[in-house]
Amino acid sequence: MTIAQIKTHLSKLKTIAFELPDGKLVPNHFHVTEVGKVTKHFIDCGGTLRNEVVANFQLWEANDYDHRLHPEKLIHIIELSDNYLDLGNLEIEVEYQGSTIGKYGLDFNGTNFLLTSKQTDCLAKDKCGIPDEKPKVRLSELNKNTVNSCCTPKTGCC
Repeated sequence: MTIAQIKTHLSKLKTIAFELPDGKLVPNHFHVTEVGKVTKHFIDCGGTLRNEVVANFQLWEANDYDHRLHPEKLIHIIELSDNYLDLGNLEIEVEYQGSTIGKYGLDFNGTNFLLTSKQTDCLAKDKCGIPDEKPKVRLSELNKNTVNSCCTPKTGCC
């Protein structure tokens, strides 16, 4: 989800809810403690120089059970952050504290903002020799190949 998309969704809501990948909701007394612009400048395993930039929202909860962040307040925080950080329409990444700080993508289901799981990946598969997909072999095809093989039963090769 991008900055423009979250602002559009927020403008139509009365309350904000974030849902974790397991379906549990982030407690509704959460705070957005940071809105940032994060730049990751790196070299992948194939030697390609890369630069990724995302807008980062950090969700945090405390014992402040009376706190409720309203949609118009979050829009204000996003706009203030954009004035200082030039967020433009960056993709949003969300940090939330579980057993460690988790990084999530962001989606919306019409009611809740969904914290989506992120995965690591090799960005240089073509240079690492990693196939796009593991080849699928049918067991019935294996039998056809072994009939002509020297390692069939009773050949003495094993």
